[in-house]
Amino acid sequence: MFSPEVVVIGGGIAGLGVAWELAERGRRVTVLEREQVGRGASWAAAGMLAPSAELGFEELDLYALGRESLARWPAFARRLEAASGRDVGYRDAGTLVVADDRDSLHALRRLFRFQEEQGAPVEWLSGDEAVDLEPLLSPRLPGAVYSPEDHQVDHRAVVEALALAARSAGAALCEGAPVVRVEPDAEAPRIRLGDGSEVVARVVVLAAGVGSSALGGLAPAPPVRGVKGQALALRLDPERGLDLRHVVRGPDAYLVPKADGRLVVGATSEDGVTDPRVTAGGVYRLLEGAVEVVPGVEEMELVETWVGHRPASRDHAPLLGRGRQPGVVYATGHYRHGVLLAPVTAEEVATEVDRLIDGVGETAPVLAPFSPRRF
Repeated sequence: MFSPEVVVIGGGIAGLGVAWELAERGRRVTVLEREQVGRGASWAAAGMLAPSAELGFEELDLYALGRESLARWPAFARRLEAASGRDVGYRDAGTLVVADDRDSLHALRRLFRFQEEQGAPVEWLSGDEAVDLEPLLSPRLPGAVYSPEDHQVDHRAVVEALALAARSAGAALCEGAPVVRVEPDAEAPRIRLGDGSEVVARVVVLAAGVGSSALGGLAPAPPVRGVKGQALALRLDPERGLDLRHVVRGPDAYLVPKADGRLVVGATSEDGVTDPRVTAGGVYRLLEGAVEVVPGVEEMELVETWVGHRPASRDHAPLLGRGRQPGVVYATGHYRHGVLLAPVTAEEVATEVDRLIDGVGETAPVLAPFSPRRF
């Protein structure tokens, strides 16, 4: 048995971010990851930082949190690059949300009006204006919304950089260490691993993604389920004119160009499906949706396919802050927004852990709408 100050359960982008932040502040931190750090939902993401493009009609608190986290991303990226020596691929070219027929145009206009009402920095473009901005778009598109402040990062580079930075700051990252049970306690919560060993800490941070609800000892169990997403990567070819500059979001697929020459195309949404296989139907739907908005996709080389399972709560908003169980702080349930919310999750959850250990202060207002106690 060993006794770090803080145990983080889960080594994805949320858990690694919190661990790095705490280690930078001088806390003794251990991350327990059941498989390999950074290779779960974080590895399967697309790296979009797009609160405006993803603004939902009933998600105003989540939109505000996304805007706050996006504002923190440039400084977070610079600090992470300095700590890890890795380029995390932060790109600020903006996002185009496009319609491909009359019905989707009507839906897009409705979304645009709602975005404007909420003060989102968006601009309506005709089809021709959209093609002028991004020449690879189909000339048949009837309209688009441009979100200049919606950016992206290389999500895989980010999790690798976070692992390097956390270790450099003194955090212990334990891979192949599945946790089966948490025994909450205000002073010394206890964590039981699959091999029968135990860890005692001052605070436990639950950042286990889709594995959160399976942990024993947490009553009520965190309401987090998996939403399967299939995605693929194509190879951009600038010499042949096949070079996308902006993130493009169509009705049935999104396309995210990466600095390493890949074009990530995603992602299906299959609620409650645990099947880890890439299916022919999933790939077909993605390619069909991509070709509708960027016809040049047909000429690109297919280089990779994969599956991820997004950790979704009942209301699709994250669980951040103290739960009902003593000594446990939540950083899970990020659904589609894990990469976007990485800075605010790392910084604010680490501060919440500090407050809990030091016995001072209340939950920060920015986290209040996402309290795990709302369920």
